[in-house]
Amino acid sequence: MDLYDVMRTTFSAREFLDEPVSDETLERIFENARFAPSGGNRQGWRVIVVRDQATKDAISDLNVPAGKRYAAQVKAGENPLNTVDPSAVDAAAVEATNVPSQLIEPARKAPVLLVVTVDLGVVASSDAELDRVGVISGASIYPFAWNLLLAARNEGLGGTITTLAVAQEPKVQELLGIPSRYAVAAVIPLGKPVRQLTKLRRKAVPEFVTRERFDGEPFGG
Repeated sequence: MDLYDVMRTTFSAREFLDEPVSDETLERIFENARFAPSGGNRQGWRVIVVRDQATKDAISDLNVPAGKRYAAQVKAGENPLNTVDPSAVDAAAVEATNVPSQLIEPARKAPVLLVVTVDLGVVASSDAELDRVGVISGASIYPFAWNLLLAARNEGLGGTITTLAVAQEPKVQELLGIPSRYAVAAVIPLGKPVRQLTKLRRKAVPEFVTRERFDGEPFGG
């Protein structure tokens, strides 16, 4: 596929056909995704390929607590799980909320899960002392995670970066034998999508690109 076609048609797939994903296909995905950039080229990623159904079920269940909070905040009209605006949703409302299946079932039903982790000992977190949630560490892992999805699209597969289970990271680490210095960055359900989307909705360039300053003239037209 043409690179731009891949970029414009790689959507968040959460429903999959009951078709296995072969080791040979995964090897091609990993072989090409590994060329993603990382800080100092330290390549601190480790990936766990999960096919065992009991393990997938356990990971799916670990999505539930954060999934409840996410769904409750969406229902209240909030931007869920953000660290800037305090939530008005209380614990009782969270607990009473049913989790939409699309938040938890992909981990259970996908043919394979890719659990993407990163060694925090090789990541330069230059924003660690700022008075906000850290984001810079992600620069050394999410380009790789996205490369996995681009490569999967090229293979006719689909998936999505999910993070709800990370709220239960100690339990994920125990389940999969992940050392404490490795952060769980993403759980990617992967398989042949039930349907392939080709027209994705995204903001137009002038809506998010400006010239010279944050409040500068919109770029493009």
